Amino acid sequence: MTVRTRAARAAASALIAGALLVGTAGCSFITPTATLNHYDPSDGIGATVGDVEVRNVLAISNEDNSAVSISLTIINTGSSSGSLRLQYESEDGERVDISKPISSSAVKSYGSVVDGDTIIISDAGVSAGQLLPIYFQFGNDSGTELLVPVLSSDNPEYAELAPASALTK
Repeated sequence: MTVRTRAARAAASALIAGALLVGTAGCSFITPTATLNHYDPSDGIGATVGDVEVRNVLAISNEDNSAVSISLTIINTGSSSGSLRLQYESEDGERVDISKPISSSAVKSYGSVVDGDTIIISDAGVSAGQLLPIYFQFGNDSGTELLVPVLSSDNPEYAELAPASALTK
């Protein structure tokens, strides 16, 4: 009888320890890890197209909403150079292509510094608060469409980056 009682006590202790372990750490067994979820930690949006990472894409509207300046960073992690193609639909319904070259293993920014390289769109027909659909494609890789947020030049952070007036692409 002593052997049976010791075995029962050992089994009960193991069962309680297991229940305590699952009870205190059970959430991590069934809850997905939040750090594995992709998110854009800024005002813009991003995507990866083949070897090219397109980061923090946003459009900054001027005061009369006649033009937007596209702000983005392109990171080519691949070993081949090429051109990143941006395609949007104009107010008239035409698809407009803009091509920006990017060297292999290079980083290129547009519209993020005053007097730097810019991409100005004067016929998108969007205003602050809307989303501008832009399709991004690199080389032979299939592309992706991003719904780019259009921000107001009233925001002090972006005021100097907005286009002054309706300009051509």
